[in-house]
Amino acid sequence: MRKNIVAGNWKLNTSYQEGIDLAIEISKLVAESGDKNVEVIVSPPFTHIAEINKVVDNDRISIAGQNCATETSGAFTGEISAEILWSAGADYVILGHSERREYYGETNKLLNIKVKKALEFNLTPIYCVGEVLEEREAGKHFDVIKEQLETVLFDLDADDFSKIVIAYEPVWAIGTGKVASPAQAQEVHKFIRDLLADKFGGAAQNTSILYGGSCKPGNAKEIFANTDVDGGLIGGAALKAEDFLAIINAF
Repeated sequence: MRKNIVAGNWKLNTSYQEGIDLAIEISKLVAESGDKNVEVIVSPPFTHIAEINKVVDNDRISIAGQNCATETSGAFTGEISAEILWSAGADYVILGHSERREYYGETNKLLNIKVKKALEFNLTPIYCVGEVLEEREAGKHFDVIKEQLETVLFDLDADDFSKIVIAYEPVWAIGTGKVASPAQAQEVHKFIRDLLADKFGGAAQNTSILYGGSCKPGNAKEIFANTDVDGGLIGGAALKAEDFLAIINAF
């Protein structure tokens, strides 16, 4: 049975103390809201992870790194390994985010290595796929997503595949003023699930697929009502505890 998940990607935001305070506030609000059938994840800057692991309710809130290196250790200045993230208290790691692909040139080949490295050190990858505006307008979005999935995930065995979470980002609908409708989200999520089912069989029905296209308190309920949408990878709204809770409560 697949999980409902709401993951907050803080990106390059919050000072150390601001991050700790935000995590404490989120943990408090989640506790007060009562038990929900939702796994809550926060993904702060890596410098915050160890302390956040100490101050949140670990039974209710998991922690994700925002990226990891292809290497385990060595002379790789500025990199953070999967092992370091895990040892600091992370449970998940976001890989293949559209910003990593665009700004840092991360390729599908590189991400295949990162996914395997994360799995090696007991981190659950939240693997991001999605098309930019030019690809959407050219009708190539399904081809792009298919390549992103096949190249990165299709050489995994069934056991490793069962540990993967997918996040669909319609890059063209993030910060552009354009809006992806709930129907468009469902269409792509179903395409992803069907593609995974063709490769991995019934295991695909247990794969959580999150929506990462400007999900907010005002639209979360409608988006999450879709059959193949299992939650959200949240950006800006994750930086306000009350907004983040409202999205969690949209289930």
